[in-house]
Amino acid sequence: MTSRHASAVGGYGRRYEKEVSSRMLLSDFLRDTLGLTGTHVGCEHGICGCCTVLLNGASARSCLCLAVQADGAEITTVEGLGDVTNLNLLQKKFREHHALQCGFCTPGMLITVTELLSHKSDLSDDDIREAISGNICRCTGYEHIVQAVRAVLNEQSGGQS
Repeated sequence: MTSRHASAVGGYGRRYEKEVSSRMLLSDFLRDTLGLTGTHVGCEHGICGCCTVLLNGASARSCLCLAVQADGAEITTVEGLGDVTNLNLLQKKFREHHALQCGFCTPGMLITVTELLSHKSDLSDDDIREAISGNICRCTGYEHIVQAVRAVLNEQSGGQS
């Protein structure tokens, strides 16, 4: 097995560089090599969305990407959004609106919505539902997730949404 270089800029601008197998998945690199276990692995086929990360600002399924393909990229995992002592607005609204439930889909949902909110601020509930439709919530928490995103939008617009 050939070894190749992989590097990433993770949450809070931290830079990581490691030698990895050329066949190592980005999800395994993040979880097993870097210890960033917030990125969950579910289906390993890119269907469930729980392994979603931001790769140079765009959402990507880390179970479908090789670590070496992300060499030099800026990767944001859920750990890069905030932590238990310093949640970002979206994380706070997920907590307030009970959009967490079992929590398995939560990291992928947070990353997906983070990308959505970085591009658009005028969203209908249907727009939000469509954006998160690629992420499977086994607890059927979709309505609470939509409410949490709506609350973020309302706060960002000064309550005028």
